Amino acid sequence: MSAASESRSFRFPRIPISAWIGLIVSGLFLFAAIFAPWVAPFGNAQIVGDVWEPISGAHWLGTDNLGRDLLSRMIFGARTTITIAAAATVLSFGLGSVLGFTAAVIGGWFDQLLSRGVDLLMSIPTLIFALVVLSVLPGTMLILILVMGILDATRVYRLARAVAVDINVMDFVEAAKLRGEGRIWVIFREILPNALSPLVAELGLRFIFAVLFLSALSFLGLGVQPPAADWGAMVKENKEGIVFGIPAALIPAAAISILAISVNLVADWVLNRTSDLKGGRGNG
Repeated sequence: MSAASESRSFRFPRIPISAWIGLIVSGLFLFAAIFAPWVAPFGNAQIVGDVWEPISGAHWLGTDNLGRDLLSRMIFGARTTITIAAAATVLSFGLGSVLGFTAAVIGGWFDQLLSRGVDLLMSIPTLIFALVVLSVLPGTMLILILVMGILDATRVYRLARAVAVDINVMDFVEAAKLRGEGRIWVIFREILPNALSPLVAELGLRFIFAVLFLSALSFLGLGVQPPAADWGAMVKENKEGIVFGIPAALIPAAAISILAISVNLVADWVLNRTSDLKGGRGNG
């Protein structure tokens, strides 16, 4: 009993305050996204007042350009923004890391073919590429996830391949190959566990870039389509109010910034944590 208490008191201080702030703020955003229909005081597209009403007891953040409750729109926007960004990030990491590891292990013509294809995609500005594709295809959530995930997978591929090339020549990988282990074993049991530290750090950055990318697409009119809400579209809808001193466009912009900072705080702590654990094991 006392040993367990000592263990708990030893573990909690290892999480720095910055990481706690990031975890709490990110958790609040995630909670709002998951339980949006139950947390939001009004419906997503429900008109509840006049245009751009000020903050009041009835509307904690005021109303938007159509008289919808801005707090409710923010909560539903969190669901849309986080869902699309998270799904695109998972797709980009799943596709980019597997292809990067595979290219590093197989090498030869396969590596050259994939790397030159990735170079070709990366030579085209990502936003312009997405705008061209989305101007032809419908702006559904699935299409947005696929476009964002595939384009972002090129960055993940580059990182995963660079890390895997270094790991692939290490002694424990050579020993696994000499034991007769196949490429799948080498990729998932030897390379992947030792590449997690840089990938975890990149995961947070990629998620934030996905949020910013989605917001930019929505602001330009090719992202999430009305009446659905996401933070980038809300900035676009309410941008005219800035001239009159109405903060309706600044609130979703601030939410994007706060989410970016909180996720980066968590990612930095996880990176430091995994690096410390590896260093401790190496010294032991």
